[in-house]
Amino acid sequence: MRRRHLSQALELPLSERHEKETRQTWVYRCVRERIVAGELRRGDRLPSTRTLAERWGVSRGIVERAFEQLTLEGYVASRVGAGTEVVADLPGAGASLMPASHAVALAAPLPENAASLAAKTGRSPDATLFSLPVWRKHMNRALRTVTSGMLADTDPRGYLPLRESIARYVRMTRGIACEAAEIVVTTGIRHAIDLVTEVLADASTAFYLEDPGYKNLSTLVRAPSHRCVSVPVDDEGFVVGAADRLGAGRRGIAYVTPAHQAPLGTTMSINRRMQLLEWAAARDVWIVEDDYDSEFSYGSAPLPALKAIDTQARVIHCSSFNKSLFPSLRIGYLLAPPTLLARIAAQRCASGRANSLIEQMALASYIDAGDFARHLRASRSVYLRRRNLLLEALRERLPAPCRVSGEHAGFHFVLWLPSRTDEAALVATLRERGVFVEGLAEFRRESARAQPPALVLGYAALDDTRLPEIATRIAAAVAGNAAG
Repeated sequence: MRRRHLSQALELPLSERHEKETRQTWVYRCVRERIVAGELRRGDRLPSTRTLAERWGVSRGIVERAFEQLTLEGYVASRVGAGTEVVADLPGAGASLMPASHAVALAAPLPENAASLAAKTGRSPDATLFSLPVWRKHMNRALRTVTSGMLADTDPRGYLPLRESIARYVRMTRGIACEAAEIVVTTGIRHAIDLVTEVLADASTAFYLEDPGYKNLSTLVRAPSHRCVSVPVDDEGFVVGAADRLGAGRRGIAYVTPAHQAPLGTTMSINRRMQLLEWAAARDVWIVEDDYDSEFSYGSAPLPALKAIDTQARVIHCSSFNKSLFPSLRIGYLLAPPTLLARIAAQRCASGRANSLIEQMALASYIDAGDFARHLRASRSVYLRRRNLLLEALRERLPAPCRVSGEHAGFHFVLWLPSRTDEAALVATLRERGVFVEGLAEFRRESARAQPPALVLGYAALDDTRLPEIATRIAAAVAGNAAG
């Protein structure tokens, strides 16, 4: 029997604190609003008071008092040994958010070739942290329980219990009120982008791409250069005004990484998110939100997803378990507005790119048993330690202080170099010395908008013992480049 709700609590996203609002009121409001909105349902377990206090940066006593208020008002209840769970059963909270007219009809049902490069740069998960014995347990359970009828299931959206597990997961961790019917299982984020492009793009579609941004994205969307608008990124993220000016108000598709911009590491501000949504609605622009590494936020819980505040149904939210678990899993998902779901599901069916039922069953079991939450917590701790090791070693060894950015989350950060550094020569030198780094220029589309020289340094997939030596080689190469 599958568990209906997550048995291992996941963290809640962090909402903005209102002006003059006490911390206790803030914690109370954030939890209550998610219950009222249906993002947290009856039976869902909340994070422990200790976990929530650590991730939200408040004292445990504040969280406990907020939970006491929620308990008195009948929203939650605590049981010894079972933690705190939602007990309110609010009208409409569990109802589908999708109008019946947009229901997806059942029908018969890109290789990511950069995996080796990502492993060399350390910008990928460390597969050695993944517990194979635990995964085998769930795979064996799937093999024992699968039936011939299940093997013949051809729902183009993917295995329903997995979509239910994903819906619960994004409601709790990304603040998105959604149902399983709104989710389509993919082989990863590239597959999601491919599906969206096939469904939405025509000969006049403009593609608004972050600059610097995801490598080879213009090739992935298969659009000529005159339809790819390079939108600059500043300290608040995707510059909406520049997108409107450079795109001349054309309808199209905007690709953004708001949680941790790739590669700069910027987190899109709440004001910029609202501007982006308003612009998209006014200009008939669809937004593809790539939420590729939001699980790995080190300083505090991440902001809710852009999709969580999308009131105009313009955002297509994409994520992947390939980044959080291991690259060859080949399971991701997209969450689309109701008006697009039937077309996206039909395109997934026509593309022939499906996922193994057994692995979908195993992943659903893995999430519901709490093993996914446990893996994320353990991995986040390791990646944080590796980030700190590399940062500390660089600060000790670099000939002059250098600024870093994007270190608060994800698998990489940006090391900004002295202005006279020859970035290309430095990258070539380091690669010759066995340190495969990437220069920021490799992520740019418009050289005229070049930022100062910088290195994009991954650390997640690198062994702790290698990091001091890598820092030593980087510092020596930087010093040599400056001297030259």
